[in-house]
Amino acid sequence: MRARLLGTAVLGGVIGSMAGAPAFARTASEPATASAPSAKKPAHASARHGAGRAAHPAAAAHASARPIAAPRAAEEAVNVVASHHTSHGAETSVTRAMLESQVAGTNILKAVGQLPGVSFSSSDPLGLDTWGTSVYVRGFFQDSIGMTLDGVPLNDQTYVSVNGINVADAWISDDIQGVEVSQGAGGVDLPGNSSLGGTMRFHTTDPKDKMGAKASQVFGSYGSLRTYVRADSGALNASGTKFYVAYQRSDERKYDAATPGFMQTVNAKFVQPIGHDSRITASFNWNDAAVWGYADKSLSILRNAGWRTESWAPDYRGGYNASEYTYVNSGLVNYTGPGTYNVGGTNLIFPAGTSPTIPASWALTDQGAETAFYDAGQATQDYLGHINADLALTDRLRWNTVLYGAAFNGNATYGAPTTPSPGTGAPLSEEVWQPSYQRFGFTSAFIWQIGHHTINVGGWYENNSQRADLFWYNEPVYGQGAPLQTVGPYTTYGPAFQQGYGFKWNTNTFQFHVMDSWRPVDGLTVTYGFRSVLQTTAGGAYYGNVDAGYGTGVGADAGLPNGSMTSSAAFLPAVNLDYHFGRGHEVYFDFAENMRPFMVAPSGGSVSPWAVSSQDTFKQLQHSLPNERDFSYVAGYRYTSRKIQASIDGYHSDAYNRLISASVGSLNNPVTSVVNSKHAVMWGMDASLTLQPFEGLARGLAWTNSISYNHFTYADHVNICPLDGDCDIKGTKMVAYPSVMYKTSLSYEYKGASAHFDVNYYGKRYFSYMNDTHIAPYWMANLGAKYRFGNLSVLKNVTLAFEVYNLFNQKYVAMMGENGFPIGGQSGDGGDYQSLERGAVREYFGTISAEY
Repeated sequence: MRARLLGTAVLGGVIGSMAGAPAFARTASEPATASAPSAKKPAHASARHGAGRAAHPAAAAHASARPIAAPRAAEEAVNVVASHHTSHGAETSVTRAMLESQVAGTNILKAVGQLPGVSFSSSDPLGLDTWGTSVYVRGFFQDSIGMTLDGVPLNDQTYVSVNGINVADAWISDDIQGVEVSQGAGGVDLPGNSSLGGTMRFHTTDPKDKMGAKASQVFGSYGSLRTYVRADSGALNASGTKFYVAYQRSDERKYDAATPGFMQTVNAKFVQPIGHDSRITASFNWNDAAVWGYADKSLSILRNAGWRTESWAPDYRGGYNASEYTYVNSGLVNYTGPGTYNVGGTNLIFPAGTSPTIPASWALTDQGAETAFYDAGQATQDYLGHINADLALTDRLRWNTVLYGAAFNGNATYGAPTTPSPGTGAPLSEEVWQPSYQRFGFTSAFIWQIGHHTINVGGWYENNSQRADLFWYNEPVYGQGAPLQTVGPYTTYGPAFQQGYGFKWNTNTFQFHVMDSWRPVDGLTVTYGFRSVLQTTAGGAYYGNVDAGYGTGVGADAGLPNGSMTSSAAFLPAVNLDYHFGRGHEVYFDFAENMRPFMVAPSGGSVSPWAVSSQDTFKQLQHSLPNERDFSYVAGYRYTSRKIQASIDGYHSDAYNRLISASVGSLNNPVTSVVNSKHAVMWGMDASLTLQPFEGLARGLAWTNSISYNHFTYADHVNICPLDGDCDIKGTKMVAYPSVMYKTSLSYEYKGASAHFDVNYYGKRYFSYMNDTHIAPYWMANLGAKYRFGNLSVLKNVTLAFEVYNLFNQKYVAMMGENGFPIGGQSGDGGDYQSLERGAVREYFGTISAEY
C-alpha cells in the first residue's frame, strides 16, 4: 500500500489559493475497463575542527565557530556526561555514548529523538522502513530540516525523495561518531536546500591508529538478525595514512507477517594527514534495501479490523480474492463462479480456488476491499562519496573544500487491486514508481581567525539530475505462477504493460555565506552572518498517459507540466548570542530567516509546482507561486555542573506561504487539495533537568527529565474543503506533532555494567486539519542493560547487551500522514483517511560484540 505521497498530494490549481481559495484536483475516475491506476503514490514525494584555535573557549563551543567540525576522540572523552549529550547555545551534541545506548543498527534519528522538542517515530523497531519513519524538530518536518554528513548535504529526508538521501541509508550507524543538533536557526554555513527550522550535522568516525577489527551480532524477536563487521588498517606509514572498511546486514522480520525488511551497507573512509594540522579524507557508502512495508491504516481500520491488519503477502490467494471482490462489489462483474469475465474489453480470470471475498471485519471499515492490498514496499540503492581537503594555509587561515557525488535508484511498489494485468488476465497488477537522481556538488569555505573574530566565507554548488517514472507490471493468474515480489524483479511476466508518466528535471543550486563569530569579552560569543540562495529547476514531463489518468496525450503534447522555475533569496540573515558567566551558567539567543526553494515531484506527487494536472496551471504558478519563508527566534538559559544539568528555552516562528496537502476519498480515487496556508504562528518551550547527585557506588546513577510544549496555529482564513462547505483552518493546530512531550530516563553505570530505563510520553496529535479527529496520547517505555567484559584472550572490548523495545507492549500509532492528512469538518471525509502506521509491538534484542 505504498501509495506513498507521490500520489496523494496533487498541487492542482494552487494559483487559486493565492487569493485564499484552495486548489483542488481529482484523479481520473476509473473507466469501465477498470484500468485506471490508483492515485496512491510514493513520497517524492568531515574534517577536523575547522575553526582552528579559537581565542576563547566559548567560540569553540559554538557550532558556528566550527563550521566544518567532527568531534575529536579527545573531545568525546571529555563530553560524555550522564545524559550522554552536551549543549552549547541552541545546539546539542549527541555523543557516541548516547548512540550506543540503542540497539546496534537502529536508525540514528531515533537517538536524536530523545532530545527535548524532537519527535521520532517508526513502524519498525530499528527504523529501517523509511516509509514508516518520521522526525520533527519543534514542529518542522524532516523535509524542512537541514542535514549534513561530514559536510555533505543530505537534503530532504522523506521517502524515496529525488532531492536527498535519508541518513539511515547514508552511513552505518556504528560508524557515526556524533551529531550536532541545532533546534534553533542553525548556521548559515550549512549547505542544503531543505533547511527551514533546525539543523543536524552528522560526523563519521575516523579510522583507528592501530590495525584491528570489530564485529557485532544482534539477535531479535521474530527471527530478526543484524551483523556488522569492520576492519581498520591502522597507521600505514609515518605520515599516518589509514582507512577502514565496514559492512552491515540487517534482516528485520515483521511482527505480523512473514515478509521481511532487508538492508545491507558498505562504507569506507580514508584519512591522509598532511603536516601536523591538515588532512585529506575520502569516503564511500553503498546501501541496498529491500523492504516489505507495513500496511497503511485508518482510524476506521484500527477500530473495526484491528491493530494487526496487514497486507496479504505472501498470501496471494487472499489478495486475489480481495481484488475480485472489488469488481463484483462495484457491479463490473456479475459473478457466477470461476471463469473468465470481460470487463470493458479486458478478459479477467477468476480461477478455481479463488472467490470474491474479503474478511468480514473489512466490510465494517470505510475502505472495504482496499483495507489492505496484496503487498507494498520498496527496493532502493543509494551511493554516496566525498573527498574533503581540510588545509591549514597559515596558523590563522584554513581552507576546507568538499567534493561529493550521490546517486539513487528506487522502486516503490504496491499491488494495485483495480488495475488488471492484460498479459495474463489477473485482476490485479504491480504498480511501480521508479524515482532516481544523480547529484554532484562541492562546498568550499575559508575560515580566518583575526583578533577576536573567526570569519567564515564560503559557498555551495550542486547539480541534480532527477527522474520519476510510473509503470505497471503483470501479475500471474492465481495457480499459474508465483506472484511478483514487491522488491523485484518485476518483469517475470513480461515488460511493463503500461506507463503512467515520465518526468525529468535538472536542478542547479548555489549558496553563498558570510559569517563572523566575534568574542568581544570573555564568555560572550556573537555569531552573525547571512546566506544567499539561488536555485533553478528546468524540465518536467516527457510522457503522459491519458488512459492511465495522466495528461491529455503523449510526449510534449501530454498536457503535463514542463518548464523552469527559480527560487532566490539574496539576504537570509542569522544572529546568535551565547554568553557564559559564573560557574556553569549560560544564556543564548538565536534568530534566522530561512527560505525553501521549490522541490520537484511528478503529477500526482507531493507539494511541487510540477505536480499540477495541466501545463496552463503550471504557467500561472511560474509567475505567482511564492516560496515558503520562516522567521525563527530562540532564547534560553542553561546551567551545567557535574551533578546538575538544567536548561529552559522558548522559541517562536512565523511561517509564510507554507503549502499543506489534504485528502478525502479512497487511496485509489482520492480528491486531494494543496493549499497555501498564507501565515502560521508557532511558539513553544523546552525544559530539561539531569541529576547525578551521588558519589561512591551511586556516582553512576543519573536521572534525566525533559518536557516540551508546542503551540502551532494557522493564522489566516483559508477554506480547504475540496468540493463544498466551509473548512476554515484559521486557529486550528498542526497535525501529527504532539503539543506536549515528556521524556524521562533513569540510568546507572558501574565499572563494566550499565542499565537504562527510558519512558517517553507523546501527547495528543491531531489527524485532521480541522482538528476533529486525533490520535490518543501514549507512553512508550524501553529497557536496556549492557556488560563490558573487557579483554578476553585475543578479543578486546567484549560486550553483551540486551534491549527491550516497547516494554509494556503499548498499542500506538507511529507514522501519520504518509498518504496525506484528512480534512475533516464539512469535507465529508469524517476526519479519517488511510494514512496511519502502527508502531511495533514489544520486541527483544540481544547483542554481542568484540574487537580484535
